[in-house]
Amino acid sequence: MLTLLRLLHIIFIALRYRLDELVLSSIKHPVAHGLLRVVRFGRPPKAPRGLRLRLALESLGPIFVKFGQVLSTRRDLIPLDVALELALLQDRVPPFPSDQAAASIEAALGASPHTLFKHFETDPVASASIAQVHFAVLHDGREVAVKVLRPGMREIIEKDLTLLGVLARLVERLAADGRRLKPRQVVAEFDNYLHDELDLIREASNCSQLRRNFSAERGREHLLMVPEVVWEYCATTVFTMERMRGIPVSQIERLKAAGIDTRELGRMGVEIFFTQVFTDGFFHADMHPGNIYVSDQPETLGRYIALDFGIVGSLSEFDKNYLAQNFLAFFRRDYHRVAQLHIESGWVPATTREEELEGAVRAVCEPYFDRPLSEISLGQVLLRLFQTSRRFNVEIQPQLVLLQKTLLNVEGMGRELDPGLDLWKTAKPYLEKWMHERVGLAGLRKQLDKEASQWSQILPQIPRLVYANLSRQDTGPGLNLELERMRRAQEQTNRLLIALLAVIAVGLGVAVWALTRQ
Repeated sequence: MLTLLRLLHIIFIALRYRLDELVLSSIKHPVAHGLLRVVRFGRPPKAPRGLRLRLALESLGPIFVKFGQVLSTRRDLIPLDVALELALLQDRVPPFPSDQAAASIEAALGASPHTLFKHFETDPVASASIAQVHFAVLHDGREVAVKVLRPGMREIIEKDLTLLGVLARLVERLAADGRRLKPRQVVAEFDNYLHDELDLIREASNCSQLRRNFSAERGREHLLMVPEVVWEYCATTVFTMERMRGIPVSQIERLKAAGIDTRELGRMGVEIFFTQVFTDGFFHADMHPGNIYVSDQPETLGRYIALDFGIVGSLSEFDKNYLAQNFLAFFRRDYHRVAQLHIESGWVPATTREEELEGAVRAVCEPYFDRPLSEISLGQVLLRLFQTSRRFNVEIQPQLVLLQKTLLNVEGMGRELDPGLDLWKTAKPYLEKWMHERVGLAGLRKQLDKEASQWSQILPQIPRLVYANLSRQDTGPGLNLELERMRRAQEQTNRLLIALLAVIAVGLGVAVWALTRQ
């Protein structure tokens, strides 16, 4: 009954914001056009389609808001005007009662927050669709932030995901572009994101990995600060981490007033992004201004602070190598190499003509290269490439879509900090150095160092294995004898089959002769 009521509520919201018109206008069928004229009552809606969709998702609640946010990252699948509008969705929802937060902490950690912590602030400092955050102080004096999952979220999510799945199947069947838009795949991707975010132990693990990647041992502590995880106070529904103090990266005037060099900050942001992607293959994939702060403490002034680790991306060695070669080919305007890379990677059919794909890539990139460097957007170039790739049946990889979305965030933040930021100029030397380290002598030495531990165990065994192999009894004559026996047996079988077929043929001949004589 509750599911039916929820479905009726969704239908009401869809009609209120004229989403019926949006769906019908995408169906290329005479009946759909007839229904479209009826629902429009002779006049189309005044508000743009993207705005109506965003308002509808906001009205349907936090799960649909989250879905809209994920959908906004799939600019390879949905129209650009809709994607830009959905990117404006804000994940700000009213907090749930503090007594429920305390009850969740007690159920997860075995004691009330007022016992576990020296001080626990009952009023949350931040509230989102999945969880909310409370500040607290441990008994040893450390200040922490406690993230608590909203009660009953799993049940709510499962119900809404079921309904989204039904809607996705309808879109796939009815809309002209239904199959290309892959609505069921998008819903499945959203399902994965949500279930990952529902497990706060997973988020804590992501945080711990990112902190290790930017530790003093790696020589990167000057680039990015990541909170320390307090594992004793973590569970699937509770995540406790070190409290971080800073200024949101979007508050430019506050940053300048604190004496922070915003131009240097923009350059560092690009370096952090490319370090995560190409060196580590593990990157923070939700780098919007709400999750990125800048330290205003004297000892760490001007260092980036990362928060919220629910969504991270990972890249294989193949992905990293492919991306680096693609970026360098773009920088050098080597469009033929870009086309070759797409075909070699298997993302386009092997029958694709290189020169045709090369021409399409050139048509996308050349207009950008002819602009002043400050007006070139690497993220927009990738976006246009994704859109152009549709006619070549390019299979866009999910991890690269996540990367493209993160790149747009990074580039947007960088341009806010320094309007003259040249992402291309900043990234090119880094990529060239990375490629040199991989394919040059330095790369060979690094790979040998990596494999040394494995080879150190195998090399001492080689003389013994060689001797054992050489001293082993020669089995060649025995094998030859067995093969000869098999050959003779096969010949005998063949002779028997020929004799049997001859008998059958004679029998059939006699039978035919007898029948003709009657």
